[in-house]
Formats: sequence, C-alpha cells, structure tokens
Amino acid sequence: MMTEARQFRCSVRVYFEDTDAGGIVYNANYLRYAERGRAEMLRDLGFESLRLIETDGVALAVCRCYTDYLYPAHLDDALDVATRVTRVGGASVNVLQKVTRGDDALVTLDIKLGSIKSDGSPARLPIDLRAALKNACENLA
Repeated sequence: MMTEARQFRCSVRVYFEDTDAGGIVYNANYLRYAERGRAEMLRDLGFESLRLIETDGVALAVCRCYTDYLYPAHLDDALDVATRVTRVGGASVNVLQKVTRGDDALVTLDIKLGSIKSDGSPARLPIDLRAALKNACENLA
C-alpha cells in the first residue's frame, strides 16, 4: 500500500544580498534556500539540527545535489521552498525540493543527504529520526 508523501514548506524572501547587480538571484543562493527548507522540515518533524549534533552526535550533510535552474528569481520576490522525502536508508535520506514563485517552478533539486559523525565518517540515522523520515516518505510500502 502506497501512502502519500508529506510535503514540507517554508517561505523565503529575496534580499539585495542574494542578487547580482541586475537584481537576479545568484545561482548558489538557491542551495541556501534549499538548506533552509531542509532545516525547517527537520524542525517540523521535531528534530532541530543542533539537537541532532549535541544529543545524537550526527549531522546531515549533502552527498549529492542535482539542480535544474528553470527561471530566475528577482529582488524582493516571495519564494516558497517545498521539500519532500523520497527515500530513507540506514545512513542516508533523499529529498526532492522545489523553489517556486507563485505557481511557477524556478528551481528543482534532487538531494541525497548522508548522516555523519563529527569527524565526517558515516553514521546510521538515529532510530527516531529515521522513523519520522520514513513516516514522511513517499515510498512507504
């Protein structure tokens, strides 16, 4: 039985610091917006990043990121970052993220996150985090 994926959303505003001289968002800033979206997803699931580091001794780091830039965002635009979990492994999680302005998709990101210890070595996802991510995942069987 397939369950519907939970989608997490957060809003961001484009500030002057995010843009080039023409008022267009610099491409690397979409990675920052996506990071905010993932941090808010974790927070919505009850897991602040600092707590994971301090209590569980792990952090989630980007292992892979495929990014499609479709349309530019501009100074003062109100953007929405949607995040959904697509796969949960023992030490990794995959998410799809979409940055939109209204109904227009501007950027899509397919990201793999790895759970790591403070020394950068791989670590299994904490059991409670893994369960929460699996609960939000679109590929639950």
